[in-house]
Amino acid sequence: MSKETILTGVRANEEPTLGNYLGAFVPMVQMQKKYAGEYQINMFVPDLHSFTTPIDHSALYANTLKNLKYFIAAGLDARDENTFIYRQSFIPAHSELTWILDCFTSFGEMSRMTQFKEKSAEHSSNVSVGLFNYPVLMAADILLYNARYVPVGEDQFQHLEITRDIATRMNNKFGELFTVPDSTAKQTEFIKRDKGLRIRSLTNPNKKMSKSSDDQKSKINLNDTPEQARKKIMSATTDSLGVINFDWENQPGITNLLQLLAILTDRPQEEVNAEWIGQTQYGPLKKAVAEAVASFLSNFQARLDAITDDDLLKVLERSERAMTIVANETLLRVQKAVGLRR
Repeated sequence: MSKETILTGVRANEEPTLGNYLGAFVPMVQMQKKYAGEYQINMFVPDLHSFTTPIDHSALYANTLKNLKYFIAAGLDARDENTFIYRQSFIPAHSELTWILDCFTSFGEMSRMTQFKEKSAEHSSNVSVGLFNYPVLMAADILLYNARYVPVGEDQFQHLEITRDIATRMNNKFGELFTVPDSTAKQTEFIKRDKGLRIRSLTNPNKKMSKSSDDQKSKINLNDTPEQARKKIMSATTDSLGVINFDWENQPGITNLLQLLAILTDRPQEEVNAEWIGQTQYGPLKKAVAEAVASFLSNFQARLDAITDDDLLKVLERSERAMTIVANETLLRVQKAVGLRR
């Protein structure tokens, strides 16, 4: 693999949200179209990450396939020769490299991970070691494939930085084992975004829209009916200021709606803002966003229904064979460096 690698993945344990679609699926599709032939694109489902919080294990395999279909329905060309679509657990090198990296990562570093603090508070009765440790597995996911570009939302910036720290530490100790991913600033510059996109919760706009949230009103699921989505948008939490402004600090709910409207209608944010800022009624804005979301879901779900399991499995088998070779080469290089192989 001579091309530089762009890598991304989305967990398979819950129904993806509109936030996942806009923050992960769409950027990957856009980059594939923009950089076809220039970069290798790795798009995978990190199904091993699904164990970090309680899940329905009987649905995991089916959800994995379904999540991959979401990428294709979003416009990803699964047959592009430079694009590889695969399942994390089907390439054992992910797990083995994680253990090796664990032994070069400190407890203190993991203890400072904001995502662990937030998610452990949500699942306080059953916090697993996997939840504590999964940034190291994420590092292995990235480093196995020499990925320089890893487009993530801002909630994952800290994990990308610990990946860079681990890679640099290992390289300093053992020589050039890994490609160090670019910094978060360069990542966002590469994907032409000032900061990682973060679609907010509809009930608590100070938090991101999370597919793991038990509050169904807080998120637009990709399998919601258009009517369900309309109702969620119309009941979205805003504020009592009585005037529309684009202001993440003071009016995150309204600003989130303006952001959604711009993205889903494919219009510049400044153009949408100019239309709505200063208006004193929130209802018309909510209605406009509700219609945009409903229209998006209708079109997306029609594309999703057209994708068959047989077509998807053919793509997976090709990619998983190719990526196993790449991952095993990296793993062997690391095994030799740490003394496990000659």
